[in-house]
This record gives sequence, structure tokens and C-alpha cells, in this order.
Amino acid sequence: MNEAESHWQNVYTKKSYPETSWYQEKPSTSLSFIQELELPFTSKIIDIGGGDSNLVDFLLKDGYRDISVLDISKASLEKAKNRLGEEAEKVTWINADVTSFKPTKTYHLWHDRAAFHFLTEDQQIENYLQILEKSVIPGGYVIIATFSKNGPEKCSGRTIKQYNDEDLKNLLADNFNLLKSKNIDHTTPTGAVQNFTFCCFRKK
Repeated sequence: MNEAESHWQNVYTKKSYPETSWYQEKPSTSLSFIQELELPFTSKIIDIGGGDSNLVDFLLKDGYRDISVLDISKASLEKAKNRLGEEAEKVTWINADVTSFKPTKTYHLWHDRAAFHFLTEDQQIENYLQILEKSVIPGGYVIIATFSKNGPEKCSGRTIKQYNDEDLKNLLADNFNLLKSKNIDHTTPTGAVQNFTFCCFRKK
């Protein structure tokens, strides 16, 4: 178990999802971005760093039938499975570090809320971008949300990398076109406000 895996396994073992700063009872912004894409319900969707986020619950309720959730923490995925009960059998659960993820299929939508900004080393970022490019079909979509330049500099005791929409656009420019960006304030369970940059891209 590497250091990052150990950290997140410890976080999810000690805390319930509503106790984490990234908790959302309903991930409204992500759902709004996804609904605007009008994807067929057969679309392959992967939620990167999904942990025990409630996004998968809402996607299942909306009718999507091919959802994968990837997280470095096995504990977070087990919590999500327990919450969903029998519905969990409809989901592909992937316990992996996204920077070394070896996808076995390609996706119509790659969703990442607050995982990418934890990658602070150039090689990690390069690995992520290469895997992203391989994982999304031509014409497929990417939704990425990170802390903005007005957001926190740390989360869960770890330094993060802040981005604005122009930063993300430049990083993905070789293979993706930016369709939409929005800055969103997220209020944590303790009342702190965190500003996020949400971007939606389409693969060339």
C-alpha cells in the first residue's frame, strides 16, 4: 500500500461520508452538467475518485446502466456498496490509483470531482492525462472539478493544485475542446465555503 492509498484508506475508515468536507447530499452541479449532455442510458460512465459519493445513487435512479466508480480507497467503495445494497451489483467497482489505472474499456463520460487536484507532481499529472485520453471515446465527454484559484490550498491535510478554466483548457487542449465552465461555491458540513472550477470537455 503506497502513501496516498494509506492516507485515503485511513480517512474513509475513520470518517463517515457526511463527516467529510466534500460531502454533498445531492451532487447538483455534477448532475446538471451530466443531464445537459443528454447521454443515452446505455452510456459507459466512470466516476474518478468517486469513493462513497452519492453521485452513483442518482445516476442509477436516472436510469444509467453502465456505471463504474474508481477510488484508491477500498474502504470508501465498500461503504458505497453497503449503502446501495442490491443496487451495488449494477455498478463496476474499481479499487485503483487513477495514475496507474489500466482501463479495460472506453467510456462515454469521465467524471472527476475533486480527485485531479490532489495530483501535485508533474509525472502524476502526465500519467492522469495519458490515461484520460486512452479512456474516453472520440466525441466522449470529460467533467472535471477542482479547487479554483479562490479555493483552498489544502484538503484532508494534503496540498492540492488549484486550477481555473484556462489552466484546465490548456492541459487538455491536445485532445479535448472546452464546452462549458463554471465556478461553484461548495459549503462543507462545518460551514466553510470552498470555491470549485467545474469544466466540461468533449474529445476531438
